[in-house]
Order: sequence, then C-alpha cells, then structure tokens
Amino acid sequence: MFPVCIDALKRALYFPVVRMKLRPSSLALLLLATLCACGAEADDPALGAASGLLAPDPFADRVVSFEPGDSAGFGQDAFPDIVLGAPEGNGSDAGSLDVLSLGRGGIIVLEFTDIILRDGPGPDLLVFENAFNGWTELGQVAVSEDGQIWHEWPCDPSDPDGDDSGCAGHRPVLSNSDNDLDPTDPHLAGGDAFDLADLGIETARFVCITDAGTNPYAGKTGGFDLDAVAVVHADEP
Repeated sequence: MFPVCIDALKRALYFPVVRMKLRPSSLALLLLATLCACGAEADDPALGAASGLLAPDPFADRVVSFEPGDSAGFGQDAFPDIVLGAPEGNGSDAGSLDVLSLGRGGIIVLEFTDIILRDGPGPDLLVFENAFNGWTELGQVAVSEDGQIWHEWPCDPSDPDGDDSGCAGHRPVLSNSDNDLDPTDPHLAGGDAFDLADLGIETARFVCITDAGTNPYAGKTGGFDLDAVAVVHADEP
C-alpha cells in the first residue's frame, strides 16, 4: 500500500474515534472506503474480510420515535446520532455533555437492528445517563420484542438516591472512547444494569426510556439525559 494511503488510513482511524461519535459499523464503512480509494481489495487477507469489518455492534442502531417533554432541547442538534453508538462518560464527578435531554415525561424508543438482546447470566442491558456524585435524573426502562408489547422494570423515583429504585439514571458513566473500559461490562462501564430475567422474558429488540417526571426541569436540559444503551448478552437475528 502506498505511504499516502497508509497516512489516510491512520487519519480515518483517528479522526472519527476522537472527534465524533460513530458506531463501529460506521467506522468500518469509513475504513473500507479509504481502503478502496487506495486500491486495496476488501477481502485482502492482510486487512481482514469486509464482513469482519462490518460485524454487529452492541449499541442502539435506530431511533424509532422521540417525544420530547417540556424543558427538552439539549442534544437535539446532534440527534439522532447522539444517542446511537457507544457512551461518552465523564466519570463520577462530572456529567457528560454527549446526551439528549428528554424533558418532563419525554419518551424515546430505540431499536437494535443487527443483534437481539437476550437473557444471559446477570445483567443483559446497560443504560447510560449522565449522573454523577450528588446528581441524578431518573427514567423508567422498558423493552419489547416487536415494538408493540412492552415489559417495564418497576421504577420508584421517590428515592432518587437509592440504587435499588429500579430506575435508570443512578450510576455515573465511566466508559468513553478515550479509555479502555468495556462499555458492555456491567462491572467496568458504569451506567445502570437491567436483567431480562426480572421481567420473565428471553429476548428483546426495542428499548423505551421514559423520563420519570420527578427530575429538575429548566431551560433545555430538563429531565433524563440519555447518552447510550449497550447490550451485554446478544444473539444475531
């Protein structure tokens, strides 16, 4: 491969990961386009098969619907990409700005198109808000296999500091694109974990998050602030 192509590939690898929030499949397409522009074959053994580059990722792929509530607005300029792909947590002492504010009672529905959320040992789904020490904004989480019949985890927002409320939005997000913390590891990634076994179901493809209605609401940053969702246990369709 020519040196100029190697430089282009390096830029393709660096730029989207550091500067933008791209899903792995989008990054793979960018890399593939760079390689093809340089005359490389998509199935070059030295580069890996194209099908390997386009492997499924564990994050939401599509926004089915979004119904913002009062005091929503933050993040809508980057919607829908801002809630698709990996989380961009800021740790325990600061909330991420890579989020979409749902507003009072706001509802968002996401879909996994390349994988199926399945029940496995322990937590199966992680939901990432931008909580940090001393600050929580809660939401109720539900899942569905067909987008019609929904199963909700019980959520009691009356105790916003209680980790066992059943709501999302308690735990800070630790994983981001600048560190090596696995965003699908419930012990490392941060965020709030949910187990399909608690609902008595085996699989799901849709996730619905509803602002709890009890959060602070002001300006355009009110309510639950969604960063991302990630699948812990998955099957291919």
